Amino acid sequence: MPLGNLTSQFFANIYLNKLDYFVKHKLKAKYYLRYVDDFVILHRSKEQLETWKNQINEFLINELKLELHPDKSKVIPLSRGIDFVGFRNFYHFRLLRRRNIRKILLKINEFNKGEISESQLSESLQGWCAYSRWANSFNLTMKLCQKIAKK
Repeated sequence: MPLGNLTSQFFANIYLNKLDYFVKHKLKAKYYLRYVDDFVILHRSKEQLETWKNQINEFLINELKLELHPDKSKVIPLSRGIDFVGFRNFYHFRLLRRRNIRKILLKINEFNKGEISESQLSESLQGWCAYSRWANSFNLTMKLCQKIAKK
């Protein structure tokens, strides 16, 4: 089944439903978010999060025949921002991923150099604006518009 396919997302939600029950009812984690195969748990205690991480990994191995990714599963302070569902999420605000900003800047530069047409830039911008609307990105969007207007 191809990654990104709607059926793979659907089956991931069904298969990981047991994980949801484990985290919410056995571990009693109050702040737990999951989107397909990515999840975040918030707690004040780093030690508690480390304990839960080990318990979740054991549960996944024993019950679902899965493992946490060793490089992507980490306990970090919320003040550093959590990379989740396409954004860098902080306590009171949400920022765009840096690589997505670089990509749109590249498209704008290609347009300004005449390498892509206005319609190609417009297509990219429509998607990017729909994505960036969910972040605290007003100033960034205005700066990007100024770069386009210079041409």
